[in-house]
Amino acid sequence: MAKLKIAGTWAGVLEVELEEWTVPMLREEVAKRSNIGPESINLICAGKVLKDGDGTEKLTQLGVKNNAKILASRSCAEEGKSLEGELMAEEERSRRFSRVKAAALALAKRHAADGSLPVEDFNIELEDQSGKIVNLGSETDQRAVMMGLMLHVTAKQLIRSENYKDALEVLTMGEEAFSLCNPKFIELIDNVPILQIDMVWCYFMLRDIRWLSVAGARLEKAREGIERAYGKDSSRVRFLQAGRHPELAIHLRLELLEGVVAYHCGQFDRSTMALTSAQKKYFQLQVHDEALSLVMSMGFKERDVKRALRMSNQDVGSAVDFLVEEKAKRAQKREEDIRRRTEIMEQKQYGMTPSKKAVDLTTLNKLVCVGYAKELAAEALRRNENDFQRALDDLTNPESNSAIQVDIESRKRKRMRQASEAAIEQLVRMGFERSRVVAALQAGGTMEEAMHQLLSQSESNPLVAGNSNPESEPNPIISADNSTTSSVPILPDASSDSNDVGGPSTTSEVEERDAEMEDELAGELAKGDALADYDIEVTKEGEAINEYLALLESGGNQKASHL
Repeated sequence: MAKLKIAGTWAGVLEVELEEWTVPMLREEVAKRSNIGPESINLICAGKVLKDGDGTEKLTQLGVKNNAKILASRSCAEEGKSLEGELMAEEERSRRFSRVKAAALALAKRHAADGSLPVEDFNIELEDQSGKIVNLGSETDQRAVMMGLMLHVTAKQLIRSENYKDALEVLTMGEEAFSLCNPKFIELIDNVPILQIDMVWCYFMLRDIRWLSVAGARLEKAREGIERAYGKDSSRVRFLQAGRHPELAIHLRLELLEGVVAYHCGQFDRSTMALTSAQKKYFQLQVHDEALSLVMSMGFKERDVKRALRMSNQDVGSAVDFLVEEKAKRAQKREEDIRRRTEIMEQKQYGMTPSKKAVDLTTLNKLVCVGYAKELAAEALRRNENDFQRALDDLTNPESNSAIQVDIESRKRKRMRQASEAAIEQLVRMGFERSRVVAALQAGGTMEEAMHQLLSQSESNPLVAGNSNPESEPNPIISADNSTTSSVPILPDASSDSNDVGGPSTTSEVEERDAEMEDELAGELAKGDALADYDIEVTKEGEAINEYLALLESGGNQKASHL
């Protein structure tokens, strides 16, 4: 069961089956809980009015996901209700775009290669197709590219869900982000040309001829950019990919769109040439059932096998090698992610330098190798902005060394006191008497052990119940084995207080984060890989190629009124 957060005429959470429920079913349920007729309910999700259609489309087909927020507004049955709903949807859509852009900017700022400590327990880094970390130019360039890539990934998800209008808005924001980067570095990557192609693809799928002149200019830029990034006749990408053809689907879509634009400009010969070339590539990308079945029998998933066969020009041996290589890369990537996550958690224990940078672990290990305790060496580096020599001077100076140790012990006591106070308040809110909570915690142990002690006291003496505190909330819910699910230690490690180590607290900055939207963007990034841009399902392209070739065969007289 999925959960939908409803606001508006009725506020609450509905549990639904996204693959079974339709918009009329959801409207009926919301109307029933709102005590008004279903005809008076407008439903808005992610800036779109959810319409009944033919009544058979499921919520999941409309892009509604688990934990989605649905705005239920009351509308009049009379004239004007549709306009009001559309205006509200447009306003919600505009707010969502602002949130997407702000979240991408915030993530790019925090995760650009400037040495800052990320708020999350992960780090976003730029990689090339081989998985190697890439640093492009200055910190500003790095942030611009990172923001552009995040917005492009978000737009691709909208394209996959056939929400081309919203995808176009996000792609425009991505283009703006890329424009902030030094053009010299942008020329080295193919992301911008692919973004241009994606924008024209959205024009085409929206079937709006008003974009015709803009589409042609964008396709010219895309072709120039791809030739720079891939080399003449894609020689560079072929070399990097061991003779494979990952770019074939990109070229297919590019040539299809060039053919469409040429057709609508009356350049029928040019259109025929582009569409014929695109059709040839389309046939090359068709996966044969025998090859698919053979490779799948080796234990690989259908989607992965199709990608491998397409990129290997239908060569089974090369496809299997590709799948094995990709599996090894994914395993290595998982290990690197775990290592990096561990490093981030360790860095959070040491806090931030005065300029809000993380303690450099490589430099820290050098000091540890000299013979200094890790915690002591980390604090010396933190104070000295990761300057090895200055940190070493502090450590070798008896007075400064002693001062560092005093500060470390002081912060430890402060963390213990804060943790203890937080634990007391948490147990008191559960309904236990404060004096008994304090006594239980002073006995030491984890939160779970303290709670067991308090519960055993309540069982042995019913008068000593958690409800003796009239201002407290009800007792905690206990499972069948008389244990709670909490096992949080009373004295957590230093990571819980990392913000106060490096000067002013960053708590306010954390609270201002749009965590929901940032997590959504980060989640989309985590799903992708270096070859995701080239893994295009070309069914719609094939249909469009046939449509326009048929128009050309009829003499070009049936010029379409749309792209």
